[in-house]
Amino acid sequence: MKFLVVGSGAREHAIAKALHESTSRPDVYAFMSNNNPGMRKICVDAVVGNTRDAKAVVEFAKKNSVEIAVIGPDAVLEAGISDALWDAGVPTVGPKKAAARLEWDKTFARNLMKRHNIEGCPKFGAFKDAEAAGKLIDELGGQVAVKPSGLTAGKGVKVVGFQLADAREAKEYCREVLSTNMGGLGEVVIEEKLIGQELTLQTFVDGKTVRGMPCVQDHKLAFEGDKGLMTGGMGSYSTGELLPFIKRDEYDKCIAIVEQVVAALSAEGIDYKGIIYGQFMLTKQGPKVVEFNARFGDPEAMNVLALLETDFAEVCRHIVAGTLADKKVVFSEQATVVKYLVPEGYPQNPAKGEKIEINEKSIARLGAEVYYASVDEKEGILYSGSSRSIAILGMADSLEQAERTCEHACSFVKGKLYHRRDIGTKALVGARVEHMRKVRGG
Repeated sequence: MKFLVVGSGAREHAIAKALHESTSRPDVYAFMSNNNPGMRKICVDAVVGNTRDAKAVVEFAKKNSVEIAVIGPDAVLEAGISDALWDAGVPTVGPKKAAARLEWDKTFARNLMKRHNIEGCPKFGAFKDAEAAGKLIDELGGQVAVKPSGLTAGKGVKVVGFQLADAREAKEYCREVLSTNMGGLGEVVIEEKLIGQELTLQTFVDGKTVRGMPCVQDHKLAFEGDKGLMTGGMGSYSTGELLPFIKRDEYDKCIAIVEQVVAALSAEGIDYKGIIYGQFMLTKQGPKVVEFNARFGDPEAMNVLALLETDFAEVCRHIVAGTLADKKVVFSEQATVVKYLVPEGYPQNPAKGEKIEINEKSIARLGAEVYYASVDEKEGILYSGSSRSIAILGMADSLEQAERTCEHACSFVKGKLYHRRDIGTKALVGARVEHMRKVRGG
């Protein structure tokens, strides 16, 4: 078979790698926004262009007789590239624009949950007027999360007690979101602040059937000890299907919520084929939905695809055919740790265009993996982009060993880069387990 991967980050590198290593050994093609050397190495053909240009993507797919496309980035889904590919006869793993609205329009997602009485929905309100938003902030005692309704690359959400000091700053941020049209939809969502531990639960969806993946915990803040500004994600870890602080019945509840969402979309005439990534907060009252994403997480895709034992190409075939109920999806119970090496100054003033050196052979000898992200390669030399540069994955029977492997492998990447050394460590994970114990009242 012939597969097309659209996108060029570490997430898309992981997708291309999983397809390339499928037992059926399909030919993999890539339509990238930057020259990702990791993807270029494993793809039959890879081109650089505008991934939101439907005509260009479709032409490349048709030229190479692509049979299934897999879309990585949220902005590509928002641009309707899945619609264009399906219309051109190329089945696509990645929802059409109307279904991807679950991510690119937070107001739509919350109202869908409200209309269909879906569990796990926090108190919320969506506003085009800052004064009206301020009233809900006051009603919720100032303990809120403020979110632009549209896409902001994971950097638009601010929470009182973290990025915002109090209700006054929350109201100021509402005015900023609306006055600058942050997210592009002219709307701000106010939600009650949720207390607990966040986790990512990604699922395969074929329009009817939902197949869950292992839980992952991402780390959004830039610096060790969970300090600094929000980023696209500095790294993540997994410990088999469950994380140390989630119970089996809570995992099942999260899956049930995703199933309710898929059924709700279907009831409204929207067929969802692709990935639904639920960001959940485990609270004293059980799992609550922080948000839904319409694609794999980045970095979380690297954690789960490394663990996938079922042939990924086959999973994709069942998703587009709507026959996922016939396919058992199996993951290894090993632990994984991903750490991103990012340019100095990231996320505010990243050192772009700096030379990066990677000793891939030494990393491979450790049993670790390298995934390329925001980098460019010119005449065999690698340069940093303006976002996260290189992701390193360690995998082992224990979280402790996976973290050690990952950290050791990071030492073989040289350049003006930094990373969070604490991701996946016993101290940080233990602190989160203890926090969840206190949240539950233990």
